[in-house]
Amino acid sequence: MDYVKPAEVAATMVETARRKLALPTYDLIIRGALAGAILGVSTSLAFTGAVSTGQPLVGALIFPIGLIIIVLLGLELVTGSFALLPLPWLDRDASGAAVVTNWTWVFFANLIGSVVYGALLAIALTNMGSIEPTGVAARIISIAEAKTTGYAAFGVAGFVTAFVKGILCNWMVCLAVVLAMGTNSTIGKIATAWMPIFIFFAQGFEHAVVNMFIIPTGMLLGAKVTWGDWWLWNQIPVTLGNIVGGFVFTGGFVFTGLAIYLTYKPRPVPEDSPLPVPTRVPAE
Repeated sequence: MDYVKPAEVAATMVETARRKLALPTYDLIIRGALAGAILGVSTSLAFTGAVSTGQPLVGALIFPIGLIIIVLLGLELVTGSFALLPLPWLDRDASGAAVVTNWTWVFFANLIGSVVYGALLAIALTNMGSIEPTGVAARIISIAEAKTTGYAAFGVAGFVTAFVKGILCNWMVCLAVVLAMGTNSTIGKIATAWMPIFIFFAQGFEHAVVNMFIIPTGMLLGAKVTWGDWWLWNQIPVTLGNIVGGFVFTGGFVFTGLAIYLTYKPRPVPEDSPLPVPTRVPAE
């Protein structure tokens, strides 16, 4: 049977996190850079669909391709790791330093891949700066400005908005990663991962790695955004929001990583119990 019950998914989450923590640095960098570039490709493709049809929802339908490829290839995306990697730490099988070190390497690897693809795309869209940005290039510029100086115009309220959109985004992204563990078939993984990613992109939530592509690419194309604007008004609050959205129970929502782990993790059998203590299982 293709369906994997949540109790088994919880065990898979922990085991997946342990494997990620055991990866050498060069693997984190290679897989992280590939993931950043692939997410940039799916973002630019989504913009192409939205611009060519005039329907933003078309872009949201297209965008999940990137995360699906990342899931199927087992690449490293820091936003998914925000949900998974703390689980072995909760089980006291990993140190907090190991978790943060892994996050750091994958974050910068995602950044490298995103920026490299963005630079290549900027060359392709403008004939290496020979023509004015139009179409997709103009859309990237406008979105880059909206995601930075657009928030800056609201001051603290803009910072908090970026943070909250980061929470909402990574709730969906990590839900996609976990749902994909609930099936053993390729078609099942594609379908389950696609749904939450479509939700976050269609509603304009904020994803740290997507923004690693959009904002610097917009800057290369001529967006009126400084490095300070990028990091202060987007990358920092969105990354913090992604961490909260991926792992923590807060704000009235059940965010995926911690909630699934706590409710479905295996329970040890007490030594003095004559009968086995069952783990929690979902109602049939």
